[in-house]
Amino acid sequence: MSLPKKCLVDTNVPKTANLATQPDHKSNVPCACVLACIKAIEHVIENRGLVIDAGGEIFNEYLQQLSMSGQPGVGDSFMKWVHDNLWSLPESDRVTITKNGESYDAFPDHAGLANFDNSDRKFVAASNAHPAKPPILQATDSKWWGWKDSLVAVGITVHFLCPEYAKDKCAEKMDK
Repeated sequence: MSLPKKCLVDTNVPKTANLATQPDHKSNVPCACVLACIKAIEHVIENRGLVIDAGGEIFNEYLQQLSMSGQPGVGDSFMKWVHDNLWSLPESDRVTITKNGESYDAFPDHAGLANFDNSDRKFVAASNAHPAKPPILQATDSKWWGWKDSLVAVGITVHFLCPEYAKDKCAEKMDK
């Protein structure tokens, strides 16, 4: 799998990578998915390819769900790396997004995105606000699978690290 040089990283990517050292016995995430997330994080760190919002909303979400100590998992190591390197990333990769109620000015206006999770809108807004519209790395949040076509319609790409998992989980939810 070829990963983009620059991207946004949804929080579930480092959280899924952490399953390698912090197994969740209730989780049915395949080992291949965990490994794909580990490789993606290593790729982002090696290439210094993280795009993030300048106001710290994405960073704060990482901080709430990952350990700043950098341990014990690869996702926690990513958190520490983001903390230690945030201000040395290119300024152009720290984009400004402006909150507008429960959404953002840079969140695309598209009927297929009307029910998009408020908590995930920051990733889409940051991608849309960046001149290159970098892709968003996504691991296990199956709702994104249902929105992928609408996102493509507005120029936002989601790079699914666990496409079969996301697709199957999305289908399960639609059947309920």
